[in-house]
Amino acid sequence: MTLTVAVQMDPLDQINIGGDSTFALMLAAQARGHRLFHYLADALNYADGRVWARAHPVTVQRVAGKHYAFGDPVPLDLGAEADVVLMRQDPPFDLGYITATHLLERIMDRTLVVNNPVAVRNAPEKVFVLDYARFMPPTLVTRSLDEARAFLAEHGEIVVKPLHGNGGKAIFRVGSDGANLSALIEVFNTAWREPHMVQAFLPDVAKGDKRIVLIDGEVAGAINRLPGAGEIRSNLAVGGSAEKTVLTEEEREICAALGPELKARGLMFVGIDVIGGKWLTEINVTSPTGIVAIERFDGTDVAGLIWDAIEVKLADQ
Repeated sequence: MTLTVAVQMDPLDQINIGGDSTFALMLAAQARGHRLFHYLADALNYADGRVWARAHPVTVQRVAGKHYAFGDPVPLDLGAEADVVLMRQDPPFDLGYITATHLLERIMDRTLVVNNPVAVRNAPEKVFVLDYARFMPPTLVTRSLDEARAFLAEHGEIVVKPLHGNGGKAIFRVGSDGANLSALIEVFNTAWREPHMVQAFLPDVAKGDKRIVLIDGEVAGAINRLPGAGEIRSNLAVGGSAEKTVLTEEEREICAALGPELKARGLMFVGIDVIGGKWLTEINVTSPTGIVAIERFDGTDVAGLIWDAIEVKLADQ
């Protein structure tokens, strides 16, 4: 089966091909003989029931600095000419992101969109995870300084982060003395209109933050991400490092609880984050990462498994 694959992502000249999951998916698709097109989310158009983007035919190779080659752009009808759309642009999860999901929703009866744009819109990483609060560390969602102070008094040390942040950005640890908490909440309330996430600080974060990848609800692999020196953040994008890992029984329980719901929602490629072998902190559905590191440590072709799942889905339609 030869597929036409439209990849909605960030500019290709800005990615790190050594670790970028979308690039790995493109390489795997090309190796299977699929035709690739690249476009940015702001290139989406709608008229008369059609959704299209001015997209570049693209070929890719694992050669830094020469990793892609564009053909002349064409107006690609995503509902009529694409078999698959990979929605892989990075957050912020703002109105631009949400609007893209609304437009792609209109082609879902004809084209497979991965991940399902309706599910992505309804499952932002730090909100969807609240459905599984039994696996989470103590958590508060608020804009209130008084509520944050009371939460700090109860839990001793806390972490404050944007509700719709990504990549480990703007995550702050506040000690038991509460120094700068009022200033921090003031800055957050100025920068963002939505509430913020406040969680009990987990000392086990020093041992790493496990990224577990699920494909169509099934575990495909995992890595442990270790924070850099002087950091509490272990995201690879902010200097964390990865190591080989295995799942704990508690992590398997979490995956078993999430898997059927992810599959039912059409969330085919998901990355969850777990600290201390048992504390679920995020369910990443927008543009999850980690598959390159998993392959490096375990030899598991996660990109190939994702394409296997996509091809099965298309064959069943």
